[in-house]
Amino acid sequence: MNLKPFALGAVLAMFAATAVAQTPAPKSPAAPAKAAAPAAAPAAPAAPAGKALYPQAQYDLMLKERLAQGTPDSPELRNAVREELNTRELLAREAKKKGLDKNADIKTQMDLAAQTVLVRSYVQDWVKANPIPDADLHKEYDAIKAQIGDKEYKVSHILVDKEDEAKQIIADLQKGQKFADLAKQHSKDPGSKDKGGDLDWNAPANFVKPFADAIIATPKGKFTPTPVQTQFGWHVIYVEDVRPAKVPTFEEVKPQLVQRMQPQYLDKYFKELRAKNGV
Repeated sequence: MNLKPFALGAVLAMFAATAVAQTPAPKSPAAPAKAAAPAAAPAAPAAPAGKALYPQAQYDLMLKERLAQGTPDSPELRNAVREELNTRELLAREAKKKGLDKNADIKTQMDLAAQTVLVRSYVQDWVKANPIPDADLHKEYDAIKAQIGDKEYKVSHILVDKEDEAKQIIADLQKGQKFADLAKQHSKDPGSKDKGGDLDWNAPANFVKPFADAIIATPKGKFTPTPVQTQFGWHVIYVEDVRPAKVPTFEEVKPQLVQRMQPQYLDKYFKELRAKNGV
């Protein structure tokens, strides 16, 4: 069960990730430096000797891509790249011998693949040349911040299928039974049941509306006096604590805001481009 609505939940998850770990690019193992030139930069491992059926540019590009993906530079990597390119070239030659490159459907696929590379490169170039204005990013940040609110609540809940079950649980709580014990006995939420119903700290906006409204209306240290209905069933909610919301600064989440807003800016550009060309 997921009490968090899809769209807003994704935004809040983005805000929670205030820092993205940056992994340093792997360094090439250093070749032994010559005694006469100790200050020289270490050389990368040499590619294994062998017949090459491919252009050097293809080798350089594929090696660069593998290194960018985090694969450490090594003779083994370079040999693997050489073998892959040779194998690809040999298979391509065999395909041409069979005339597959003359097949209409295959030619169309090849044309589309080449177009995809070109389009991807152009879009990357356009994005760099047309950054989203900071004013628009600030507007999005303020809207999300307003949705989150200025408080966070530490809540637990017990989910059951029927309202009468929830009412009985409230009656048991009023008699002094512990919330965590009742949650472990009765809750239908597998994600929180074994933790005594604990949902940890959350902003109300991180939940579906009836649940969020109940959190805000319930005093600290109290449970809801009546069952709360959502699309998941009937809830009894306990508000354990309240604290000021910890919202990251604009600068901390700016990269995530750009990532979130980029698709709509691209879509706007695509529509303008189609309209300009009458399609």
